[in-house]
Formats: sequence, C-alpha cells, structure tokens
Amino acid sequence: MHHGNDAESTDDDYYSGDTAVEYSEDDKDGDNDGHYEFDNESDDVSANRRQQNFIGLKEADIRQRQEDEITTVSTVLSVSRADAAILLRHHRWSASNVHDVWFADEDRVRKAVGLLESPVVRFPNAKELTCGICFESSPLDGISSAACGHPFCDECWRGYMSTSINGGPGCLTLRCPEPSCSAAIGQDMIDRLVSEEDKEKYARYLVRSYIEDNPKNKWCPGPGCEYAVEFVVEEAHRPVDCGTVAKWVMKNSAESENTNWILAYTKPCPKCKRPIEKNHGCMHMTCAAPCRFEFCWLCLGALKDHGKCNRYKATNETERTKAKKSIKRYAHYYERWATNHSSRQKALASLHQMQTVNLKKLSVKQSQPESQLKFITEAWLQIVECRRVLKWTYAYGYYLPEPEHAKRQFFEYLQGEAEAGLERLHQCAETDVQAYLGPQPPPTNFNHFRTKLARLTSVTRNYFENLVRALENGLSDVDSQGASSKTATPKSGAAVGKGKRGRGKASSRAGRPSRSSDDHGSWTCDRCTYFNTRSLPTYYGL
Repeated sequence: MHHGNDAESTDDDYYSGDTAVEYSEDDKDGDNDGHYEFDNESDDVSANRRQQNFIGLKEADIRQRQEDEITTVSTVLSVSRADAAILLRHHRWSASNVHDVWFADEDRVRKAVGLLESPVVRFPNAKELTCGICFESSPLDGISSAACGHPFCDECWRGYMSTSINGGPGCLTLRCPEPSCSAAIGQDMIDRLVSEEDKEKYARYLVRSYIEDNPKNKWCPGPGCEYAVEFVVEEAHRPVDCGTVAKWVMKNSAESENTNWILAYTKPCPKCKRPIEKNHGCMHMTCAAPCRFEFCWLCLGALKDHGKCNRYKATNETERTKAKKSIKRYAHYYERWATNHSSRQKALASLHQMQTVNLKKLSVKQSQPESQLKFITEAWLQIVECRRVLKWTYAYGYYLPEPEHAKRQFFEYLQGEAEAGLERLHQCAETDVQAYLGPQPPPTNFNHFRTKLARLTSVTRNYFENLVRALENGLSDVDSQGASSKTATPKSGAAVGKGKRGRGKASSRAGRPSRSSDDHGSWTCDRCTYFNTRSLPTYYGL
C-alpha cells in the first residue's frame, strides 16, 4: 500500500513507512536505487537480523518469562502463585488481560476459573473424615481438599491427579473430583501429593502452555529443536525514533501505570497490606475476605480502638500527589494515542468498503468509470497514514522534556494544525460522500465534492509533511531564544519536497532502509528513518 498524491508511486510518499519489508536476494548487493548496501558479510548478517520479526526463546527464557508473569499477577492481585498461574493460563498468559477482567468483576473471574474464596463444606470438629472416592475413613492428616473443602484421602488424590497428568495437558485445568464442584486444583497441591515423575510432567505441560496458549508464540518447527519463537508485530513509527517507541510500548505494557494508580487512589489494608479503593461514603472500611480487617479510612487505625482522628499530623503526601499528576498526564497522551490507533483501524475498514463496494455504486450513479474516482481512494489512504503518524506524535509529545517550553509550543502548534486538517478530511471522506451514495438527490454537484475532497487531501498532506519534517529534525527550527525561525510556521498551501527525507545520512526512501559505509556504530531504521545503535533490541510495535 502506498500513500501520497500518486498511489502508484513511493517517491511521492513523504512521511509513510511501509508496514512490511519485502526484499529479494538480489537486493542485498545494493545499488543506487535505494536497495540495501552492505560493507561485508558480517554486516549482511547483522542487518538481516535487524529485519527479523521474531525473538528466539530457549527453555530457560520461557520459564523466566512465565515466572515473571506469575509474580506480577500474584503481587498485584494479592493471590497465591498457584492461583496466579491458573488465572494466567485461563487468559492465555496475558497479565494485562488478567488485571483488566479481575478489577472489572473479581467474582465473575473467580467463578469462571474455579478460585473459591471460602470452603463450600466445613468439618470444624471432625477427627476423621470419609473420603468421597473410596469411602474409607481417614484421620485429618491423611485427608486433603481444594479450596472448596470436599474431603478425599491423599491416596485417592494421588491416583486422580496421576491419571489426569498421564492423560495429557488437560491436567492444567484439573478440578475437584466432586462432580458438582468446580474448584480448581493448583500446582501447589499437585507438587505436595504426586510423585517426582508426575511433578516433572505437570511442570513441562505448564511451560508448554506458555507457548501453545499464547497467540504470539510458537514452537520452532525444526525437527528436534526445543526453541520457541515469539512473533514481533511491528508497524512503521515514523517520525518517532525507535528509542521513544521502545519506552512508550514498555510503559503501556508494564505495570508502572497500575502501580501509579494504586499509589494515587488506594490505601493499603493495615493488616494484610492489600490495596483498597474507597467506594462508599463512610470512613468505616472492611477489607475483603479472608482478611476482613475493619479500620478507619482516614487514619488507617483499627476500628475497635478508634477514637478521634481529626487532629492534623504532618505526613508526606508528596508521592501521592506526584502519582496523581503523573497518571493524569499519561492518560492525556495515552487516550489520544489509542484513539488514533482505533481510528486508523476503522479507516482501513472504510477504505476496504470503498474499494470493494462503494466505488462501484458511485461509478454507476455518477456515470463515471472507477478510474475517475481515484481521488476518493487517495483521500482514504491519506487518512490511514495520517492517523498512524498522529498516533505516534502523542508518544513523542509525552517524552518531550518539560523544560523545553519553546519546542513544546512549536510541536503542539504543528500537531494541532495537522490534527485539525485531518479531522476535516476524515469528516468529508466519511460523511459527505454518503450524500452521493443514498437514494436522495445530493445537495451539491459531484464535481464540487471532488474538488473539496482533493483540496483537503492536499492541504492535510502538507500539514503532516511539515509536522514530520520538524520532528525528524528535532524541532530545530526553534532557536535558542525560544522563538521559531521564519521557516518554522507551516503554511497549508506550502509546497514541501517529497521523496528522500530524514536526518542526514539516515535519509532513505519511505519504507526502504539504507546504510552508509562510514556509520559502523549505528543503523538506519526502515520504519522511522532514524539512526539507532546496533545494540538496540527488538521491541513490539502496537
């Protein structure tokens, strides 16, 4: 897919980066037409590695990632590691998905995966219990049960678990043997009761599930190979450099914002330290089961010993204040980043609808060949690309240093102009065209619509070219006195050069990487035209 004035030509595409890189063996030799150019064989290998869209994982890597995910969920949700593993496996090893559904409706999640908060049956004064499988009586130290409390002797448990484990990976969803019970059996209970051989089998199934249940991971298909591959879905992120993208993606995927939210809007239970959000008016708080500790929200004192707590005591609220400010700022940029991502996906769907259905309708209604309606397709291609660029400018804005007031002002001006232009174009392409597709007579002549949409496409392209050029030049048009130079102010009708753009030697055709022979310590990203250090790892693009 190409973008610009001419959908058939990449040379006219100023700020686009193709979302995939395709090249043949012949391209490696390099030429003056934008193909790859390498100094020697080692550079060839190095460059090819940078183009790979996967990460190899050996067993130790898989286990470490799995343990990290379990630790994260266990810590944030205040559940046991065995319960955390059950939750993660149920949600395809995505900690963020677990957090989302848990905080939205904890009871529903517990019910779905079989994590009971309290026993279904209790035998408080019993010295012996009857096993529900063999119906033999056994002393309490020979009886075990899941969270539900249904009693079975250890021997029957071992037989039940061993049969399930030897039956295959279905043992990872093992439930209580009681037919009417859905309580989950975790790895802690497995490890306590089964043989060493069965423990190893269960652990192996659990490790394999991290690869096989996760849609991003696959085992290497090579015979005898025990490596897995983690696919990296990338997209062009021009005009933002790889380092900024890496930090932004890491921030979005990490638990830093969850931690900030907890710090800003919750308080820890004085007894169990589980974070609690106040969702009622009175100050009398009761921690969730099994803790059930009652305390005062204001002073965190135990309710049974509570007196007056209205007297001021000097405390340091700096961290809470900072956390709230940090969350508010992050939310501003993330919301706009995510919204433009979503709008781009919808624009792609609209483009497909236009190309496959609506152009044919318009061709018939306007008695014009589809080749004469190319301006509509070009408008949608422009919208798709501009949404991508605008999305990444919000990541750029988030990391723009606060003290750089002049640069921030200039950046926000350019971004605002580009965004306003894009909204006008998107509105016209999405709404105005409907008047010419419906049964009613259109309000204006179709040629008027053609002129308007083509003009908005051109103006919006110019706005975004100015924005991209400024960002790739590091907003250098802002002088040391904090004022912008004469060339800094974008003009909607200004002609901006197209084709090869970038930063010095980083210039390349859109979507085509280039490499200069005297830049041995860096490489040019084919997705953003920036120089990057060779040691930069592969990151996810969203």
